[in-house]
Amino acid sequence: MTNLNQSLTKNGVTVKLTSTYFDGNVVSITGFVDKSVEKGDNEKGEVSFDVNFEHHKGDNDPWLNGKSIDVKKVEQGYNFQWKMNYPYKTLKEDEFTLPITIHYINGIKGEWKFNIPIQQEKTRTTSIMKEKEYLEDDVQIRIKEIDTAKASSSLIYETVQKYKNDDIYIQKAVDDQGKVYRFGNGTMIEEMVQEERYRSTVRSEMTKLNKNVSSLTFYPMLSVADPNVQQLLNEKTFTLNSERFNLGLQVNEIKKKENELVIDYQFTGLSKKLSEHELDLFENNLQYELLLVDKRYIDKINPENPVPPKNHSISLNKVKTIDKKTAHFQSTFNLDGEEKIMDFNLENTILQFNFSSFFPAKELQPFTVELPVDNK
Repeated sequence: MTNLNQSLTKNGVTVKLTSTYFDGNVVSITGFVDKSVEKGDNEKGEVSFDVNFEHHKGDNDPWLNGKSIDVKKVEQGYNFQWKMNYPYKTLKEDEFTLPITIHYINGIKGEWKFNIPIQQEKTRTTSIMKEKEYLEDDVQIRIKEIDTAKASSSLIYETVQKYKNDDIYIQKAVDDQGKVYRFGNGTMIEEMVQEERYRSTVRSEMTKLNKNVSSLTFYPMLSVADPNVQQLLNEKTFTLNSERFNLGLQVNEIKKKENELVIDYQFTGLSKKLSEHELDLFENNLQYELLLVDKRYIDKINPENPVPPKNHSISLNKVKTIDKKTAHFQSTFNLDGEEKIMDFNLENTILQFNFSSFFPAKELQPFTVELPVDNK
């Protein structure tokens, strides 16, 4: 840990940064803000920062991905701690300076600017290089190494998959003594396409690895991404079919009644073993998963951040169950609500749907790796 004593006062609010810690995966920064912050917009006891690092702007700042904050009320103000995943593939150097700009605190504008020294703690590297292949799902996982610092460890692993947007992650690990290890959000440190397969290398914070451990059993998960399917509403009946699942959405009827659009549909291929609870969740999800969008704006939706175009799409509907046993439903869209499509007509409107959200992440078969003798 590196002790700091950097303090700035802007618009009557004083911020003091007190320490930093960096274990190769997570950067921790502690500080204090005085009670003058209570004159801002937040409720008493709440403290929020609009902050950027390394002169980045807004939400495009890679340091904000997975950033967390802990706040504690103390005499004369609040102590806080930021924790951020180190966002880069490799370290620039063992010691570097991190520029910080706080734009607002509780809505109070100030531009508090700091340049703080970051020094990496010494780590112990346990090299593993163990691969597990799942032929049925067309994915591979390779455990590469574990880096252990004073307070935590980080796991470096590689995934290989056929479908780019599938999410493969480690849910937990259990050592030979029964200790359970948890994992934080992963940081992507390398991506590439090789032989029509998508390769990704991920660094993820984990519970500190015990020294006397001789093996770890990993429990991976696979979240399947099914491509969007869509159809113009100029046809009264049609079927949308999933690419990855043996499922279909059969549209039986489309009716426009004044300021409402009613779509009657049912699902084909659903398991008959679905419980009452699972069917209730299914019905609940349908409120958000049917998207109406003007065909002229469909290409303007960013696939990396698929926000429906304002005034040209409707993403909410009221669901009515016709028959649970046959997965038969009706969705009613309010055409004059907060969400709307300007100059609505069926011939220019697309129904878009994605089957992925109706299937939970799949538990892949656990696998065990032996750790080298030098970990003991």
